[in-house]
Amino acid sequence: MILGAGDIGGALARQLAAIDLVSRIVIVDELANIAAGKALDVAQSAPVDRYHTTMAGTADVAAVVGAVVIVLADTAQPVAEWKDEAGLALIKRAAGLNQRAPIICAGTAQATVIERGVNEAGISRMRLFGSAPEALRSAITAIVALEAAAAPADISLSVLGRAPQQIIVPWDEAAIGGRCATQVLSAAQLARLDARIARLWPPGPYALASAATRLIRTALTRTPRTHAALVAVTRDEGVAGKSAMMPITLKPEGIASLVPPSLSTRDLVRFDTTMRT
Repeated sequence: MILGAGDIGGALARQLAAIDLVSRIVIVDELANIAAGKALDVAQSAPVDRYHTTMAGTADVAAVVGAVVIVLADTAQPVAEWKDEAGLALIKRAAGLNQRAPIICAGTAQATVIERGVNEAGISRMRLFGSAPEALRSAITAIVALEAAAAPADISLSVLGRAPQQIIVPWDEAAIGGRCATQVLSAAQLARLDARIARLWPPGPYALASAATRLIRTALTRTPRTHAALVAVTRDEGVAGKSAMMPITLKPEGIASLVPPSLSTRDLVRFDTTMRT
């Protein structure tokens, strides 16, 4: 179930259909004709790309009943992410109609929706979270690969904090080709990477759709893979009521666990400062 037929919603429908993981995708938007049109466009490419996912578009939010995953995307016209009061009202309604499915916020401006959804609407933080940090992590991986002259597949790293100005990459924990990143990259290279990271935010619609698709596939297939996600913070982790990027593992119902990163003293101070402000 995709809430919104905007750029993110349309790209997500296409990518999620193409991996042939779910039997049916419904796009919900107030402009039902646009939702139906995008659903038809994706459905018509099925014979070409040989996937079997059926598509539908509607204006009825009640279509979330029975969905295995709900994604909060963006509206069709004007194209804009579901956020603030309107976004909160939508996820509250969706969560009331479907009390089991995880709700993934795919956009970059939905931190408030996650925070208020957990703290005001009472939705479990293990069920309501954001996928945009995974797109950021992929972008960081790409520039690290260029800096290290390595393949992106050989790079493993975590992303913590809050975008765009409080992004922390624990380089002592990151690995490049099986070696610690600090052994492969010089201090000057790491400083150069840290200076570039904030400019990678916000990711574009296709990157955001890819990130949401990646998390959905991991959750539904129960793959033991760690992703970066935006989650509501508890009092033990920082300022209760806020959200932050943290590593997670997934299960079909949502977040399976938060993965505590192994941080150096410097990164621990930075992370604690970020979480307490």
